[in-house]
Amino acid sequence: MNTNILKQQIELKKSMLCVGLDVDLEKIPKHLLDFEDPIFEFNKAVIDATIKFSVAYKPNLAFYEAYGLKGWSALEKTMNYLNNSYPDVFTIADAKRGDIGNTASRYAKAFFNDLGFDAVTVAPYMGKDSVEPFLAFKNKQTIMLALTSNQGAQDFQLEKLNDNRFVFEKVIEQSKSWHNSEQLMYVVGATKPKFFKKIRQIIPNAFLLVPGIGAQGGSLEEVCEFGMNSNHGLLINSSRGIIYKSNAEDFAEAAASEAEKLQLVMKKYL
Repeated sequence: MNTNILKQQIELKKSMLCVGLDVDLEKIPKHLLDFEDPIFEFNKAVIDATIKFSVAYKPNLAFYEAYGLKGWSALEKTMNYLNNSYPDVFTIADAKRGDIGNTASRYAKAFFNDLGFDAVTVAPYMGKDSVEPFLAFKNKQTIMLALTSNQGAQDFQLEKLNDNRFVFEKVIEQSKSWHNSEQLMYVVGATKPKFFKKIRQIIPNAFLLVPGIGAQGGSLEEVCEFGMNSNHGLLINSSRGIIYKSNAEDFAEAAASEAEKLQLVMKKYL
């Protein structure tokens, strides 16, 4: 999927919401554990309940890999369901891969061709040959870690260089020269709102995937105010704040209610 379709969905639903599908069997409603595939049943219910308010879904691969073959099977079922039932919704493999050459190409093939994701998150620490293999896939997006919402972001990303730039600024600037860089999107944490203006000076037209709203304390209003561009330019992720709003049988309705609250704020800015 290209970003024009994503932009159309944002305008249609008046939403920039991305729902993170981080499924923990210890947190989902207990009655789902009686199903043959409780992870998929949980995902399907959440997706169906929130689809009116969400333009994207982002399974975090760790939450599926942790359950071995059963987890991977649930991920495949989830992706088949999304691609067949809601083909216009944007799907992100939150995998944070970061290897080079043939290994990177195999990762890209797995997520783009086999599982059918529209985008995958990558870590750029090894440089352009860890990212460009993903960018070789037509009509697919590569979402590069830029400035993350975790405390450890200060260890490297916020280090100052001799030219007074932050390391994350150099990484973003450098990425613009890579082959097919127009297919790049960037992860920028909601807990770093003061940096959005600086980032928009470097990449005014790119989409930003913004985690950190809700459970991590990021401000949706500040993200919209400082991060939007003329193409809207944001995917605002919420995971735990939506999918675990309730652990009772009304979990899907509770997820929808929370998604709608976020969508109504986004609607004001759109």
